[in-house]
Amino acid sequence: MTRVGLVLGGGGVVGQAYHSAVLAVLEHDFGFDARRAEVVVGTSAGSITGTLLRLGVSAEDLAAWTVKAPLSGEGDVMRAVAATPVPELAPFRPLDLLRRPLRLPGPSMVHRALTRPWRFRPMAAGMALLAPGQHDIVEQLAALRELEEKAPGWPAASLWITAVRRRDGRRVVFGRPGTPPAPLHLAVAASCSVPGYFAPVRIDGRSYVDGGVHSPTNAAVLRGLGLDLVIVVSPMSGSAGWSPDFFAAARRHATRLLDREVRALRAEGIATVVFAPGAREQQVMGNDMMSRARLNEVISESFLAAGRQAAEPAVADLVRRAAAAA
Repeated sequence: MTRVGLVLGGGGVVGQAYHSAVLAVLEHDFGFDARRAEVVVGTSAGSITGTLLRLGVSAEDLAAWTVKAPLSGEGDVMRAVAATPVPELAPFRPLDLLRRPLRLPGPSMVHRALTRPWRFRPMAAGMALLAPGQHDIVEQLAALRELEEKAPGWPAASLWITAVRRRDGRRVVFGRPGTPPAPLHLAVAASCSVPGYFAPVRIDGRSYVDGGVHSPTNAAVLRGLGLDLVIVVSPMSGSAGWSPDFFAAARRHATRLLDREVRALRAEGIATVVFAPGAREQQVMGNDMMSRARLNEVISESFLAAGRQAAEPAVADLVRRAAAAA
């Protein structure tokens, strides 16, 4: 039997729309039920999508909720989410974040840089040192907190949520065996806490920020599990040409990291399929990943593009294997 892992990368509100479009294609056209993946890895926005999948939400209902279409008869979780007010967010401007002052690195970060330089990522450390943001991500996730109050604990199926510990820039994968326990809604909040935009999230006396600081997907954490196939949905990756602007540079960086992670998975004999937005989807998505203004267009364009990619014979064969396993 094929053992399938699912990786859902960061990308804000727009990234969630991209997740739902890709997963809806795989569900509708190939019968792949993402809820049945053996392990789901979620980073930032992907941690929200992954958690909703593990709570029983179908890809169809994820897409319907995004565009405010009617939900299925099994859409109770999404109805509860939709009924919870969400505070408005200011536009997300990464360049403004980079202008914020940095705090000095503490002893833990310096020690890690000196003793484990091969694991130390200077960019991740720098982002972790940004001054705290003003928005409260925990309040943005009030619906998830309320769902957890009704059914405490983590889903039974494997759900790994990535975050970065602020004191030393180290990646932490909540939900993975051996990781410190955390309330589900706080683990998701930590994974989504964009440095300089959201306030860090405190869990058991430690502060955490967005898992995307380490990697937009963190796909390589699936090494060593004996998986046969990994499907990666990465809204922040995708070829951006050689434009000199910040957003294109960020996509190129995300793509390089993901390529390295995919090579690591394939080196173990794990077949890997990557869905990332092309030029047309990127144009529709825009540069404000927190904007809800064009989600319908994002869903539509991404659904069509993902459908074309999934129909390619090599990809279709792998997705059918995943569907058979699920």
